[in-house]
Amino acid sequence: QVQLVESGGGLVQPGGSLRLSCTVSGLTFWLHSMGWFRQAPGKERELVATISDQGKTTYTDFVKGRFTISRDNIKKTVTLQMNNLNSEDTAVYYCNKDPPYVTWWGQGTQVTVSS
Repeated sequence: QVQLVESGGGLVQPGGSLRLSCTVSGLTFWLHSMGWFRQAPGKERELVATISDQGKTTYTDFVKGRFTISRDNIKKTVTLQMNNLNSEDTAVYYCNKDPPYVTWWGQGTQVTVSS
């Protein structure tokens, strides 16, 4: 059974940084592209960043230059380094395969950017 567990969220001031981590189990992790997604209150879940099995990364425009996605195929983790956060980054952040499997969504980790 595939399980994805996100961690690292919290409350941060505008301009601050957070590092999110996703631990994956039950999956041949190194064969799959992975992604970070987020869902803000009242909005649909949206893609934030992806990383292929070969380590190629993509970012949506609103995080380019601020967020960095990485992966560790030995530890089976996907990390999202978030810098220069602003209030519009407030959301629950999730990881999943790219493209995502509906049944693989975890609990996510809450990121709140506020002064």
